[in-house]
Amino acid sequence: MTDKLLPLAGLRVVEFTHMVMGPTCGMVLADMGAEVIKVEPVEGDRTRHLLGSGAGFFPMFNRNKKSISINLHDPKGAQIARKLAATADVVAENFKPGTMQKYGLDYASLSATNERLIYVTCKGFLPGPYDHRTALDEVVQMMGGLAYMTGRPGDPLRAGTSVNDIMGGMFGAIGALGALVQRGITGKGQEIQSALFENNVFLVGQHMLQFAITGKAAAPMPDRISAWGVYDVFTVKDGEQIFLAAVSDAQWATFCEALSFADLKADPRYGNNNLRVEQRAELLRVLRERLAHRSAAELAELFERVGLPFAPIRKPEELFDDEHLNATGGLANITLPDGDRAGQAAKTTLLPFTMQGERLGVRLHPPRQGEHTAGLLGELGLTAAEIDGLKQANIVA
Repeated sequence: MTDKLLPLAGLRVVEFTHMVMGPTCGMVLADMGAEVIKVEPVEGDRTRHLLGSGAGFFPMFNRNKKSISINLHDPKGAQIARKLAATADVVAENFKPGTMQKYGLDYASLSATNERLIYVTCKGFLPGPYDHRTALDEVVQMMGGLAYMTGRPGDPLRAGTSVNDIMGGMFGAIGALGALVQRGITGKGQEIQSALFENNVFLVGQHMLQFAITGKAAAPMPDRISAWGVYDVFTVKDGEQIFLAAVSDAQWATFCEALSFADLKADPRYGNNNLRVEQRAELLRVLRERLAHRSAAELAELFERVGLPFAPIRKPEELFDDEHLNATGGLANITLPDGDRAGQAAKTTLLPFTMQGERLGVRLHPPRQGEHTAGLLGELGLTAAEIDGLKQANIVA
C-alpha cells in the first residue's frame, strides 16, 4: 500500500513517550500512515539499551517514526518542543502526572493556541484515588485480577507479555481515531486518556460478570471450570504437547469419529457439552490415557483434516519460521538501530489486520537516536549554524 493510500497520511503526531504503552499508541498511528515524531532526551530513550525481556521494546514499538532528541530541562529545549508540538495534529505522552505541565506541553497549554489539537495521555490510572500511584504492567495485573486468573491457586502470575501496556496504547490510538472523526465534524480537538489499570479491569470484565451471573467466583485459569468439555493441553508420545478442543456437540461427534472413540460418542454421560463439563475430570483422564501413544504431528494432521481446533505448543522464537506468517506477510524486515546488532536486519511482527487486502508494513526502520533532529529543526526555521549551536550546548542531539 503506498503512503498516499494509508488512512492517516498527512497527519502529524508528536510523541513524548517511553517504555511500551505510549510508543505503542504512536506505532499504531504511524503504521496507519501518520508522520510520527518521537521526542527523546539527549541521552536517548533508555529502552534502547534494556537487557533481557526489555531488549525488544524499542525496535518493536518505534518503527515508522522519526527521532528528534531535545533536552526539555533546558528552557530553550522546552521552547523548541512547544514549537514542534504546535505543528502537530496529535500529541501523545506517557509521563507521570505533572511532567508535561512543567514544560508547557500539557493539553491545557498547547490547546490554548491550537483548538484542533488532539492530545493522548497514556496513564497508570484514570483520574481518581489511585491516580498518584506509579503503575507498571505487572502492578495492575496484580491488583486488577489478571495475575490471579493466570496463575495457579495461591501463585499469581503475570501474563507472558506486556498485555496492558500494549492494549492501553492501542486504546489510546482508538481514542485518537475517534477524536479525529469528531474533529472533522466540529473542528475542535480534545484530550484522550487511556490507563493501564482500567485496561486490565476491562480484560477481566468477563470474569467479573461470571461472578455476577453465577454467584460463584471465577477460579484461576489452571483451576477453572471450563466452558468446554474438551479444551486442554495433552501430553502425548515422546513427551510432546498439543492443545486439542471440541467446543460444540457437532465438534464432539467429529472428535469421536476421527479418533475412533465410538464408545465415548455413545456414552450418555457425554451427550452434550454441559454434561461433558460436569464430567470433565473423568473425561480428560480417559482421553489422556487414550491419546498418550499418539504423536503430536499425527494428531495435528488428523485435526486439521477434519476441521477441529488444535495448536502446537510454540515458543516465540519458533514463530520466525511459521509457514503462515511467512506466506502472508505477517513478518517484516527492520534494521536494528542500537546495541551490538545495530545495522543488522531482523524480522518484526505487523499490526494484525489488513486494509485493502494488505498488511500495514514498515516504511521507516526504528530510528537511530536523533536521526531526524537536524531535518525537523530545519523545518521549524532554524539555520544549520543555530542547530550546531544547540548541539554544542547539549540542548538537542
